[in-house]
Amino acid sequence: QVQVVESGGGLVQAGGSLRLSCAASGSIFSINAMGWYRQAPGKKRELVAVISSGGSTYYADSVKGRFTISRDNAKNTLYLQMNSLKPEDTAMYYCAAGRRIVVVTEVDYWGQGTQVTVSS
Repeated sequence: QVQVVESGGGLVQAGGSLRLSCAASGSIFSINAMGWYRQAPGKKRELVAVISSGGSTYYADSVKGRFTISRDNAKNTLYLQMNSLKPEDTAMYYCAAGRRIVVVTEVDYWGQGTQVTVSS
């Protein structure tokens, strides 16, 4: 139905920047919103940022002012610009898509994950 693939993760020093990308393909008619979750070892998967097809956005308090989510609707591609990275940002980052994605159990499509590691 829908395939979601992330890229752009890596190892960066504290204070550095990374940009994550997520490409969706297939039967994307049911996608109303796309966003990013992250999960660190021993932690539950948590919502980082969401953007609707209309451009409205949501950010977790922990990343406000540092991360920016954007979406190229023509290319069905999602981005997460991460600046001023902190060690606590270290996690596996997952692209999420669907009609309702603000609750983790309601996400329709998941990417495979891309690892972000921030060193002190």
